[in-house]
Amino acid sequence: MQKKEDLLNRIISDPNILVGKPIVKGTRLAVEHVLDLLGEAMTIEEIMREYTQLKKEDILACILFAREMLADITYTPFFASRSQ
Repeated sequence: MQKKEDLLNRIISDPNILVGKPIVKGTRLAVEHVLDLLGEAMTIEEIMREYTQLKKEDILACILFAREMLADITYTPFFASRSQ
């Protein structure tokens, strides 16, 4: 298993690529896009078949990056009204 730092080094932000959105290093694929694919229930294997430049570690790096970003956010509880 790769170290956390090694995985996170797979994610970069370059103001000249996708206006600085975090991307998978060596690609023009935004972390956000990879997470969207996972959110649409695509498996890691399906994503790798669709985007052959991605490795499993790249996808895991996207998940870890998102987790790290969320860990630094302070949340205010939100209570949605229930439909009756």
